[in-house]
Amino acid sequence: MISEKSHEDRALVVGVEFKSKVPRGRNDEPRQVEEYLDELVLLADTAGAKVVRRIYQERQSPDPAYYVGKGKAEEIKSICDAEEIGVVVFDDDLSGMQIRNLESLIDRRVVDRSGLILDIFALRARSREAKLQVEMAQLKYSMSRFAGRWQHFSKQYGVIGTRGPGEKQIETDRRLAKKRMSVLRAKLEAISNQRELRRAHRTDVSKFALVGYTNAGKSTLMKALSGAEAFAEDKLFATLDAFTRKVFLSPSIPGLLVDTVGFIRKLPPDLIASFKSTLEEVGFSDYILHVVDISSPTFREQIDVVNETLSQLGCIAKPTVLVFNKVDRLEDFGLVRSVLREYGSDSVAISAERHINLTQLKERMLGLMSPDIVEKSFQIMPTQSDKLAKILSVAELVQEEERPDSLYLKVRMRKRDWEKLKREIYA
Repeated sequence: MISEKSHEDRALVVGVEFKSKVPRGRNDEPRQVEEYLDELVLLADTAGAKVVRRIYQERQSPDPAYYVGKGKAEEIKSICDAEEIGVVVFDDDLSGMQIRNLESLIDRRVVDRSGLILDIFALRARSREAKLQVEMAQLKYSMSRFAGRWQHFSKQYGVIGTRGPGEKQIETDRRLAKKRMSVLRAKLEAISNQRELRRAHRTDVSKFALVGYTNAGKSTLMKALSGAEAFAEDKLFATLDAFTRKVFLSPSIPGLLVDTVGFIRKLPPDLIASFKSTLEEVGFSDYILHVVDISSPTFREQIDVVNETLSQLGCIAKPTVLVFNKVDRLEDFGLVRSVLREYGSDSVAISAERHINLTQLKERMLGLMSPDIVEKSFQIMPTQSDKLAKILSVAELVQEEERPDSLYLKVRMRKRDWEKLKREIYA
């Protein structure tokens, strides 16, 4: 964890906007910049730090040595000295050299965004698979920064008499990291194969993947729909593992819900790669429930971030319901109505925590499944009680009518159940 001693719990966060990266004609409002820093504060809080100061800077481009420039770095040092701040957190990724230079000048630990997220993942990992995935991502992250950390021993920056030991240390670290990554890769592959075997045993049930921005309420929704216990906490990245639970969308039509790791702006690519075996559950799902925290001022940008990640996973074309969660936290319900109009019939507004509108959500989920659901009519004679029992064991009763010499039934069931049923009753 980033906090080891009491005074080191105190953190300063740094946000930087580069004018060279802002599209021409676009001027970000200060509110949006503050929202980015708010998210960074939440990340730091999740990692165990108490943010006491925040700094925002505009630059034309990153400073190669200090990212924010030496003058701003010296200003940060003065603030840290005056307010007994133990760690400085940047909202962007830094090179190994930049981290080393900043730590040397500021005399504090410096953490970039990817390092902070990896720290949180290490804290949140519970299962063996999640721990292996986090370790893999940490090794990839560290390898990309070895050169900067060992700059004073490197051939590129060193002098005669210091090059050999430095090169040897760097190469030793890299060799050990690659060896460990090879071991981790083999272990993760074995776990992935085991999951594939388990997946093969439940191919007859439609699968819904719960995806969304971190802390959108996916685990709370799974708990609300399935009734099963699922870890849920009002902090970022509460869930790192893919949990699967069964839910009945109607008396006869079940589905599987798969909870997955939350996405976030600037999610480190190494994490996406390392969590491939977990995120592939999204690829193997039939449908997607994209959970959105409608109470967040940046929920539209969060939708874009999730869609971009789904595109990277090759899942953006899957049938999807946009689930606008946490409506109970809004004072203006006019916003809910306008958002639902904006996103159309494939959206629904709910509160997973207070179980508001879950019935409508299930109807939307059944709507996605409609191509796989059939309605059939039967005329049951008094002597056909066995046939009636077989039908009602897999089908949901839609209409029932008693006639003088028979019982008329209209039922609804999955196509796969109908294929099995008709072989039994018409054999």
